[in-house]
Amino acid sequence: MTSHVPAAARHDLIRVVGARVNNLRDVSVDLPKRRLTVFTGVSGSGKSSLVFGTVAAESQRLINETYSTFVQGFMPTLARPDVDVLEGLTTAIIVDQERMGSDPRSTVGTATDVHAMLRILFSRLGTPHVGGPQAFSFNVASIAGAGAVTVEKAGRTIRERREFNVTGGMCPRCEGRGHVQDFDLTALYDDEKSLNEGALSIPGYTMDGWNGRILRGCGWFDPDKPIKDYSERELDDLLHKEATRIKVDGINLTFLGLVPQITKTFLAKDVDAMQPHVRAFVERAVTFTRCPDCDGTRLSVLARSSTVRGRSIADLCRLQISDLAAWIRGVEEPSVAPLLAALTQTLDSFVTIGLGYLSLDRPSGTLSGGEAQRTKMIRHLGSALTDVTYVFDEPTIGLHPHDIQRMNELLLQLRDKGNTVLVVEHKPETIAIADHVVDLGPGAGTEGGVVCFEGTLEGLRGSDTVTGRHLDHRARLKDSVRSPAGVLEIRGASTHNLQDVDVDVPLGVLTVVTGVAGSGKSSLIHGSVARRDGVVAIGQEGIRGSRRSNPATYTGLLEPIRKAFAKQNGVKPALFSANSEGACPHCKGAGVVYSDLGIMAGVATPCEVCEGKRFAASVLDYRLGGLDISEVLGLSVADAERFFAEGVGALPAAHRILARLADVGLGYLTLGQPLTTLSGGERQRIKLATHLGEKGGVYVLDEPTTGLHLADVDHLLGLLDRLVESGRSVIVIEHHQAVMAHADWIIDLGPGAGHDGGRVVFEGTPADLVAARSTLTGEHLAAYVG
Repeated sequence: MTSHVPAAARHDLIRVVGARVNNLRDVSVDLPKRRLTVFTGVSGSGKSSLVFGTVAAESQRLINETYSTFVQGFMPTLARPDVDVLEGLTTAIIVDQERMGSDPRSTVGTATDVHAMLRILFSRLGTPHVGGPQAFSFNVASIAGAGAVTVEKAGRTIRERREFNVTGGMCPRCEGRGHVQDFDLTALYDDEKSLNEGALSIPGYTMDGWNGRILRGCGWFDPDKPIKDYSERELDDLLHKEATRIKVDGINLTFLGLVPQITKTFLAKDVDAMQPHVRAFVERAVTFTRCPDCDGTRLSVLARSSTVRGRSIADLCRLQISDLAAWIRGVEEPSVAPLLAALTQTLDSFVTIGLGYLSLDRPSGTLSGGEAQRTKMIRHLGSALTDVTYVFDEPTIGLHPHDIQRMNELLLQLRDKGNTVLVVEHKPETIAIADHVVDLGPGAGTEGGVVCFEGTLEGLRGSDTVTGRHLDHRARLKDSVRSPAGVLEIRGASTHNLQDVDVDVPLGVLTVVTGVAGSGKSSLIHGSVARRDGVVAIGQEGIRGSRRSNPATYTGLLEPIRKAFAKQNGVKPALFSANSEGACPHCKGAGVVYSDLGIMAGVATPCEVCEGKRFAASVLDYRLGGLDISEVLGLSVADAERFFAEGVGALPAAHRILARLADVGLGYLTLGQPLTTLSGGERQRIKLATHLGEKGGVYVLDEPTTGLHLADVDHLLGLLDRLVESGRSVIVIEHHQAVMAHADWIIDLGPGAGHDGGRVVFEGTPADLVAARSTLTGEHLAAYVG
């Protein structure tokens, strides 16, 4: 007698049939539910397109459709992914690598709701009592007022006097930012010149545009008088006048002094999100110092005066989270027991996930990609939800091999609760715990997008795929290391958790700085090395770009190409930019036409006038070496490098940039591919290629292996060697054992994280580190090289 299987029990798979998102080529896979599936493949092979762009995106879209149209109006509108069939989806919770919001007011405490819970605690138990939870919020200003209001009562209009009073916790001097800014006026203008002579040196401020029209038409100062001859009143109006309505040539305009204008235009953004020239201006013109009134706590005197067990909310936010968790356990108050339980659980999650070294007042924009991702995970660790699909994008980024073990346990814990866990990952330690592996490839970009292998870890090992061949591949310790050409001295470094560190960084060699997450590596190198002259620092910040940006615009490659086209054809360069005069008039150079459908996902259809080429028809008549501008943008990096190397298209300026892109392993990218379609690893390498062109004797790279496949790491090591051989000094902050094994010198920080770290626990060659096995890094490196 056959056993009857209930229909519901047969839905144990997520079925994907015919996925074509980005570079996927009709991919069909069956993913087992309530298992841990790891997706592998070289950077740009289509892993994220399958997991995030197809499975997770459709799950999110279907959930959004269950809300009312009113609520959907406030949500991002998502189009259905390009896929034939998607079956068996469950609710997807996405934990990606995107850095957390870089709003200057956002901290670890506000981003994880811990600060909100602490505010309630202080509003209930704080002595003296100063007000409700908002009295402890640095985002709420105190305000009081009175006046007449008009109200309708019983069909009659009555005027009444009303008073209102809001008690907020914002420090009035720094407006809750924790720092005050000071302007170097010499960087804003040249006081020997008049406004009409171009005295202002602020990006985007010209006397030919609207700003010039406003400055000339306001009538408060003479635009032909040198600024040094201004009276006190005139200078104050130019620099500090608040927003004032004025009329110029019959048009209503607003005048705003230079300082409030810069604050509003530039300083509201995070420094990392600025364009390079604006960032350079801000770093030159504005100095940030800790607010003297609140000592950087962001809170008003009133908020800091209320204490629980002798400590104010500002004191608690400054504590390391592991210490704060211990302090909360000491608070015994039955009236707030549920709140204390929730606080303890969240703070313990920080410690479990390896972030116990952070403090709640740490600005969220300063977290690395790995820290941001783990901070987002905290919400889900204690969750009672089951049968959910958790989607992770390289959860081991920024983790020391010692911490990866802990992350693996968390992933297995989520699976064992009955959830489906999908992980995009390159590290063999995490691939090793998979129940099911999907390997994409065989190459990247147009050469990828195919499932090369599906099955168990053992099956992957035996398969002849790039991942299968590299899974057990180990970098060897070098037989001989290079000798340093000198040293870069660091003395008394005490940024963040560093404990008066003295260390000599050798020059002319490959130095790797390592240690567990939070041990002080970035504080040491970015705090003491990166700002020196002749140092090129390449941080972890992702590159941002819209659909209109592509490798050619981001790297500055388009500039020499446009000039070459213009010179060849006797026209102006602006014609060869799809964001300027050369744009197709129908789609404005976007290549697609968007139809906004309100709460439904908008539809993007290829422009029928330019057929997606983005340029006006007349522009495509101009040629360089037999190709028009859209054909040049359609070339791959490798083809373009050959095209601009010699003969009719020879262009040394373009060839140099293309050679650097090829050097970092991006020969397959097309020049005009939108940045929004690139993977994390590809963006990381485009940024690396851009910085390689900068002049400097010392290069600092912060985790350059992020998003790189094991096969790509070998390519990166070759690049680092070439940099050192060309006479540069290379300092790499890294956790990847292959990079450590390849180093000439290692500086290991630790022994732990936060206040348990911040000391140099080893300096020497990789061979000495392996022989000594005196640190966590030494043990893991020894196990790696076998």
